[in-house]
Amino acid sequence: MSDAPGAIPTVAEAARARDAILEQVSRRIVGQKAVIEQMLIALFARGHCLFVGVPGLAKTLLVSTTAEALNLTFNRIQFTPDLMPSDITGTDILEEDQTTGRRHFKFIRGPVFANLLLADEINRTPPKTQAALLQAMQEGRVTAAGKTYTLDPPFLVFATQNPVEQEGTYPLPEAQLDRFMFMIEVGYPDADEELEIVLRTTSAEESTIEPVLDPARILALQRLVRQMPHNDAAARYAVALARSTRPDDPGAPDVVKEYVSWGAGPRASQYLVLAAKARALLAGRETYGRDDVLAVARPVLMHRVMTNFHAEAERVASGDIIDRLVEARRER
Repeated sequence: MSDAPGAIPTVAEAARARDAILEQVSRRIVGQKAVIEQMLIALFARGHCLFVGVPGLAKTLLVSTTAEALNLTFNRIQFTPDLMPSDITGTDILEEDQTTGRRHFKFIRGPVFANLLLADEINRTPPKTQAALLQAMQEGRVTAAGKTYTLDPPFLVFATQNPVEQEGTYPLPEAQLDRFMFMIEVGYPDADEELEIVLRTTSAEESTIEPVLDPARILALQRLVRQMPHNDAAARYAVALARSTRPDDPGAPDVVKEYVSWGAGPRASQYLVLAAKARALLAGRETYGRDDVLAVARPVLMHRVMTNFHAEAERVASGDIIDRLVEARRER
């Protein structure tokens, strides 16, 4: 994607990278343009993603295909009620030296040691096991048996969750939810897209994915997102938007005071700015603005706004509240 492997990436390269990834992913994934766009924004902003949708919408295939296109190491964990923390991070085993006869412990790395980790149906395992991912997601390292091991960058967790089936599931704690930059809603395809899916998946033809980036260039592009100059007005706009979700904030609108128990914290303001930067960069722009902030507001804020019993009684979801906030700010 660039003239030299160690060259500093440009805004134009970021836009080309986006187009190349979309081309490769579309070889296997039909539709879901908004989902893929949000996933790429989070990826280049170094953010973890929680994909929410019913089974059969190709969430797992999307993540594995993206890993192929980016030439990233990929592991998948199927979260189940009997999964243990060591099944994620790894475990020490007792090993004997055949020459000396001495025994020592050897750490066997778990599936978390990958560039891209798919946590499938993450809410099917108890909180103790869910928490095994917290340190990895926040710090890029894991601690096992008193020793700390660093994960190779880039490291991203893409998790899936079924929003319909609740029996045998464990809601993600707020601390865990807050580690995800985006909650991405994966919906049903339209009729034409579903027909194309059926035709593709019931034929003998197999799609081949060609790597278009590598970990080194991804890291360089992620750094470019961070290096993008701040737009003070847009940054203030993002902070104001996040603060408006808190019912005790003086600037909170009536819909928030009526339906929200807890609003988004400071991490939401950070993610709004980072995601807005990444969105602008992938579009080939050198600066971000208010429209970028509003475009990423729903996936950033939806899982950080906790509704109250009044909202539940009237079937007002957190996404509905965010949509109202965004629409009100668009009209200003």
